[in-house]
Amino acid sequence: MEIVEGSIVRSIAGRDKGDLFIVLAREGDYAYLANGELRKVDRPKKKKLKHLQGSTAVSDFIKNKLETVGKVTNSEVRKALSEFN
Repeated sequence: MEIVEGSIVRSIAGRDKGDLFIVLAREGDYAYLANGELRKVDRPKKKKLKHLQGSTAVSDFIKNKLETVGKVTNSEVRKALSEFN
């Protein structure tokens, strides 16, 4: 499964192991992640793709907003993650 902007992923390595994030951007072998609580949108976590477990879930709202506006808010990220759980 492909990890794209708006994908909901789980960290499988590091201090944040087991936490859910939304992919805000991709750059080569890295993804920029936020969860709206500990990792805010203005300071996303840069993490290697091999340390992420992708899911089939993609937040269409987040994906569309990133494509059109270019940014999302922390509350929108939290809402998308809560809908996934």
